Amino acid sequence: MPTSQPPADAHDPGAVPATGPDGTPAGPVVRPAPHRWLWYALGGRLPARHRGWVLHDTTTRTWGLRHIARMLVQMAVPIALVLFFLPAPWQLRVAVAGGGIFLGLIYSLAYMPETTENRVVKAGYPAGTATAYRDRAAQLRDDRDRVRRRAAAAKRAARYRERQGR
Repeated sequence: MPTSQPPADAHDPGAVPATGPDGTPAGPVVRPAPHRWLWYALGGRLPARHRGWVLHDTTTRTWGLRHIARMLVQMAVPIALVLFFLPAPWQLRVAVAGGGIFLGLIYSLAYMPETTENRVVKAGYPAGTATAYRDRAAQLRDDRDRVRRRAAAAKRAARYRERQGR
């Protein structure tokens, strides 16, 4: 994926914003208000000014945890209905709710990349953008780690040579 793209046009909702050299969105990352985040967590579309935040939300290091948090918000209503309206003892209600959360978590984790890509597409980015950003970030992290490990190995080798008197 190219690291630089043409700037987004305010009148074109499908335009992709410019990106920085490390692949992060160069545009503003405007966090939605709590009521808008709740709508977003339930699967709704955010206004165009939050596009950068949606991309950030689906590509940051904690994107998996954020996905699970959104899943738990989605599951809150059916779980509350089961807990309060199922005509059964509390132990059975809690067991049914726990089973529902467990099953929901399995499905949510199985389709996590597709679900996050769908959110990015709803925000106006081309399909595959979030995966490309995450892959690029992983490559940059690997490169930084590789440099750090080589520097540490060179430091250890120099210390060893010093101890050996070479």
